[in-house]
Amino acid sequence: MEPTVANIGYNIYFFDFTMILLGIASVAYLVGLYGDKPSISRVGTWICVLAALSSFVALGLRWVESYQMGIGRIPVTNLYESLVFFAWSVILFHLFVERKYESLVFGAFVIPIAFVTMLFAHFYGGGGAITPLNPALQSYWLHAHVITCFVGYAAFAVSAGIAVMYLLKARSEAAKQTTGVICMFPAAKALDELVYRAIIWGFPFLTAGIITGAAWANYAWGTYWSWDPKETWSLIVWLVYAAFLHARITRGWHGRRAAILSIVGFLSTIMCYLGVNLFLAGLHSYGGG
Repeated sequence: MEPTVANIGYNIYFFDFTMILLGIASVAYLVGLYGDKPSISRVGTWICVLAALSSFVALGLRWVESYQMGIGRIPVTNLYESLVFFAWSVILFHLFVERKYESLVFGAFVIPIAFVTMLFAHFYGGGGAITPLNPALQSYWLHAHVITCFVGYAAFAVSAGIAVMYLLKARSEAAKQTTGVICMFPAAKALDELVYRAIIWGFPFLTAGIITGAAWANYAWGTYWSWDPKETWSLIVWLVYAAFLHARITRGWHGRRAAILSIVGFLSTIMCYLGVNLFLAGLHSYGGG
């Protein structure tokens, strides 16, 4: 079905506006960081607030427009919608972290993730058309499964961005550098703790997503687990972050090893989310359309 103005709706303009805002915010954060101009970074923060509001309006419009078309579904059921919802979740989580830790440097490493996600949605997300639900998706389990998974994914994205900051800061501290952009980062110890806290936040949501997904699978296909590629990769992601938490709590893993494991976990998340949908056939292949 070719996208038309009727089945795309006005929501697409707000999503495109969000994408533009995130691009501007990314530049503002980077310029503020590398130019040592906190005032420019604060502009990036307010642009992110506007982007979050724009996404909220877009998702609400999309939901309403789906009912006007006689489809009536939550706007998180295809690749395009999941991408924009993920980007929105990243923005919100970033704003929470920035406010809580009162540091403007996180945006330079986190907001570009949301921007690239919106770019991918715009060019490769299927055109943003509002299409009828696949019969397997017509369940209230869908709401709980998708939302919990993507809140977890957003936390992992923030954790990975901060893990990169930690690796740069730890190297700078080891070299006893006292000037340069990296010296503006919070202390490596604080970054290490924040990597852990972001994963602590995201892991329960990922777990809830897997559990609700299993319940949904039983409703749709009569089995809780079928070792579909998506299910297998979701288990891999869960095991990576479970290993992180286990190593942190029982063996005291901190620093470089923990940061690298956080980045590996997020790369596994990307494979679970996009790689499986786009490149592997299975029960979840509908997610790629």
